[in-house]
Amino acid sequence: MKSHQRPGMGIVAMSLLTIAFGLLTIREGGSILFGSGASRAAAGNYVPFVLWFNFVAGFAYILAGVGLWMQRSWAVTLSVIILTATLLIFAAFGVHVYFGGAYEQRTLVAMSLRTLVWAVVVALVWRGPFSGRINR
Repeated sequence: MKSHQRPGMGIVAMSLLTIAFGLLTIREGGSILFGSGASRAAAGNYVPFVLWFNFVAGFAYILAGVGLWMQRSWAVTLSVIILTATLLIFAAFGVHVYFGGAYEQRTLVAMSLRTLVWAVVVALVWRGPFSGRINR
């Protein structure tokens, strides 16, 4: 068993980023899902399955961030699951758009950003520079 190491600044920064990203995701999604009709109207042509996925995923982002801070191997697995699920929802969103479904341009931008963020996290912790610092 490995002795517990303090997380390096890179892992701390990545953890804080994923936690903050999760909190913002929950706040933004929750304000539309559970807010007033005016909040939903202001959101425009949001895609419900994308919105629900992102809202729920926000909790997973926080959990992954905490796990990465604690340098737990399950956090790497969770990060891969988040990336995979995000890619699948992004693909489903693409199908929705292809078949003429209404959407907002910001959904495309947000899903691209989510995919990029989690691809970078996975690349850094899977076999990248932080992989050796995660307790296996």
